[in-house]
Formats: sequence, structure tokens, C-alpha cells
Amino acid sequence: MAVKVLIPTPLQKFTNNQATVECSSSSIAELLDTLEHIYPDTKNRLRDETGKPRRFLNIYVNSEDIRFLDGTDTPLKEGDEVSIVPAVAGG
Repeated sequence: MAVKVLIPTPLQKFTNNQATVECSSSSIAELLDTLEHIYPDTKNRLRDETGKPRRFLNIYVNSEDIRFLDGTDTPLKEGDEVSIVPAVAGG
């Protein structure tokens, strides 16, 4: 099951400078596992020491924030688009 993942510019150096990658995953948790397996340098940048997505990363499935879905248990299906978006703060 191919899922399109949009990689933010700061993380592209860890995905061989690819802005988009395709993964086979049935949930966000599995997708993060897959990304970390294929691109080991992303491991500490995607999840904290407890295995949860880092606070400064927002993850969307088809433009829906996973925090308002099922979190990392959010299911994925063929053709879904997952966006990883770094949070931006200002003042």
C-alpha cells in the first residue's frame, strides 16, 4: 500500500534530498517506523524518547491533523498523502 510522504526541507538532508518519498504503511506509527528504517538519521528527529512524534512536528493525513484523528494510530490507505510539517513559532 503506497503512501506519499511530503518531507519538510530541514529533514530532506536525511532522505537523500528527496522532498517526497513513498512508503508502504497501514498507520502513522508504522509509517514512522518505516521512515526510520529506510532513513536511520530521521530517527531522533521524528519521535521523542517515548516514541511519540516530537512536539514541534505536525503530521497531517490528507490535510487532516492526526491530533484530531487517531494520533499515531490513524489508519492509512493506498494513495493517502502524509505531510510532516515543522511547527513555526514567532513573536
